[in-house]
Amino acid sequence: MGTMALLGKGMLLVFNEVKPRHERDFNEWYNREHIDERVNLPGFTRARRYVAVKASPKYLATYECDTVEDLATPGYLALLADQTPWSKAVMARFTRFKRMTVRVRLDLAHGEGGALTTVRFTPQPAMARQLTDWLKDALPTAIAKPGMVGAAVVENDIEIANAPVAQSSMDHPRVDQAEWVVLLEGADPAATASAARSLFKSAALKPFGVAKAPAVGTYRFLFGNSR
Repeated sequence: MGTMALLGKGMLLVFNEVKPRHERDFNEWYNREHIDERVNLPGFTRARRYVAVKASPKYLATYECDTVEDLATPGYLALLADQTPWSKAVMARFTRFKRMTVRVRLDLAHGEGGALTTVRFTPQPAMARQLTDWLKDALPTAIAKPGMVGAAVVENDIEIANAPVAQSSMDHPRVDQAEWVVLLEGADPAATASAARSLFKSAALKPFGVAKAPAVGTYRFLFGNSR
């Protein structure tokens, strides 16, 4: 049986927030302009967005692309530097913003689930292979549980992350450590949150040089589009 894996080997993750009074316009912008605009870029395949069930920042968008290098092409960087008027207005209102340009390390995704739990942490680079092996071993058990549909493991690419010039509408702090994200996808938030808890008990990531507890956030699906 073939699974419906992620639509590419690269991904952009954007965590953001606006003040409550700006949320309606923020959501309309995402659903009517921004997702569609991004999904039609060269290399981009699918974009999805989520709102927190229990997470911070409150909103998350994921953009799948053929490779992480698609996030550093001259055409894409030119677009980042020259946003639409609606984009400029909305982005200027972001109160929180985190952008991660990631390469997919492990793809056990299957279709599209209604909920997503993200587990973010920074391992020692020297432990990357051991960590990948452990996740290859541990994730199938987690996603076999009722209510789960799939999972993926992604790693922030430092060089690509540092490619955009600082934009006037937002701050791009330099990235100097490769953060990893495990994406646990399921039919409902209770299932994905439970999978994250069982997989990442307090000491689970210590052997891979992860010094502090991972940041865990659970989201529900809002809108998506694909080519």
